Amino acid sequence: MTAIFIGAVAFIVLVLILKGVRIVPQAQNHIVERFGKYAATLKPGLNLINPLFSRIADRIDIREQVLGLPKQSIITKDNATVLVDAVVFYKIMDPYKAAYGIEDLQNAIINLAITTLRSLMGKLTLDESFSSRDTINLELLKALDEATDSWGTKITRVEMKDVNPQEDLAIAMALQKKAEQEKRATILNAEAKKQAAMTEAEGLKQAQILQAEGRKEAAFRDAEARERLAQAESNAIKYVAETLAPSEGSPLTYLLGQEYIKSLTKLGDSPNSKFLVMPADILETIGNVFKDKLGK
Repeated sequence: MTAIFIGAVAFIVLVLILKGVRIVPQAQNHIVERFGKYAATLKPGLNLINPLFSRIADRIDIREQVLGLPKQSIITKDNATVLVDAVVFYKIMDPYKAAYGIEDLQNAIINLAITTLRSLMGKLTLDESFSSRDTINLELLKALDEATDSWGTKITRVEMKDVNPQEDLAIAMALQKKAEQEKRATILNAEAKKQAAMTEAEGLKQAQILQAEGRKEAAFRDAEARERLAQAESNAIKYVAETLAPSEGSPLTYLLGQEYIKSLTKLGDSPNSKFLVMPADILETIGNVFKDKLGK
C-alpha cells in the first residue's frame, strides 16, 4: 500500500509539474491570472506556473502588426465626398495594459482611427485632401499614439492608401482639369505670340535705329565731302586769283569761261544733238577767257 501511495503521489506531482511548465514563443507574452487576478507576465522561453491556482488568461503578440481600416466615405470642408482607405501599424509595448486597459484593442484602434480621420479631413478642402497626405498621416499618427498610450500600444505608422472622389465628382474634376489645361495652353500660345510680336517690334526698332544711324553717317560723310570740295574749290579760286593778280585778270571771268566751255562740250557730246549752233562771239569769249588766264 505504501508503495502504491508513494507512486500515486509521485505521478500526481509529475502531472502537476508537466502542467505547470509553459513554453512561450519568441514573439509572444503570456498573461497569467491566479484566482481571476493578474499574477504575472510570462516572457519568451521556459516558464513555470502553479497549475492548480493559475492559468494563462491571454496570449499577447508583441510583434509589429498591421491593421487595415475599412474604406470610409468622408465629407470634406467644401462638402465633397471622398472614399478613404488607410492602414495602421502598431506594436504592443506593455502586455498588461493591452490585456486589461481595453476590451478589444484592434476594434478600439480601428474606431479611433476612423473618427480621427473624419475629424482631420473634415477641416480640409477637396484639393487639400489630395495634396496634404503626408500632413494627414503625421497628424493621425500623433493623435492615435497619444490615445493608445494608456493601452500599452505604440502606433508606429499610419498610411493613407487611397483617396478617391465619388464617380460624379471624379468626372467633374476630369473636365475641370481638361479646361485648365486648355486655358493654360491658350495662355502659353498668347504669351508666345506676344513675345514674338515684341521680338519683331524690337528688331524693327533696331533696324530703324541702324537705318537712321546710317543716314546720319551718310549725311555726315556727304557734308564732309561737300566741305572738302568747297575747300578745294576755294583753294583753286585762291590759286587762280593769285595767278591772275600780276596781270590784273578777273578770276570770276576765268571761272565763268571754264563753265561755259564745259557746257558747250556736254551739249556737243549729247546723242540727240545733230547740230551745234555757236554764238557769233564764241571765239572772242574764249579768247577773253584765256586772255584773262594768261594775263595777256
